Amino acid sequence: MNRQAQAAVLFLLGAALLHAGFTDLYLRYVKAGLRPMLLASGVVLVAAAVATVWYEWRAKKEKEAKKDTRGEPAEPGEDGAHDGHGEHREPRVSWLLVLPLLALILVAPPALGSYSALRTGTALQQPLGYAALPADGPLRLNLVDYAGRAAYGHGRSLGDRQVKVTGFVALDGTGTPYLVRMALNCCAADAQPVKVGLTGRIPPVLQPDTWLEVTGTYTAKRTRDPVNGRPIPFIEVSGAVPVKAPKDPYDETWNN
Repeated sequence: MNRQAQAAVLFLLGAALLHAGFTDLYLRYVKAGLRPMLLASGVVLVAAAVATVWYEWRAKKEKEAKKDTRGEPAEPGEDGAHDGHGEHREPRVSWLLVLPLLALILVAPPALGSYSALRTGTALQQPLGYAALPADGPLRLNLVDYAGRAAYGHGRSLGDRQVKVTGFVALDGTGTPYLVRMALNCCAADAQPVKVGLTGRIPPVLQPDTWLEVTGTYTAKRTRDPVNGRPIPFIEVSGAVPVKAPKDPYDETWNN
């Protein structure tokens, strides 16, 4: 690519990053804490594109000024056009590099869901400790927090208290339902599921990838993830209602 084409690609890439960063689109790719870095990268790329165009324009003007001073005619092909003897044009296929950028701007990819969750082992790890819980009332817990307390804390901090957790539904090959959140370390490329099995008063019809708010209590029931052998705790369901998918579909608390 010539300088103008390089500048165009830089500008489009920077614009795509800024578009993602100023909307919720970036949450489909990276965790929320990386938003400032994403925006800074977009600004740098746009600035680099503008600087490239400006330097190219200034160099061209200086070259024309020197030729005018010497009274020399402009040489054919100096503007990068192919004249049969000078510098050849870059292949047009190189502009296909722009297509992924346009896709990033125009198409919002879906968040990872049940298909990925069932083919990846649970990312649940033993917590270093547990935060204190409110003394009264039902507990509204992050699904990862509940899973850690149930699997590794054996429910001691939960007792028989009512718990509310939210996630999307995944059904394994035997029809066993799980409530899942995809956990991020950095970006969607390294997302791994944290799974909680559902038992008790399970809704009669469950659709994979449907988001549910589940109300229930701790149960000692658990199983092993067939992918990596780590524990999957269960929750004794007393009620479940469909909810709208959250703005940030990923969970980044598991490794904090």
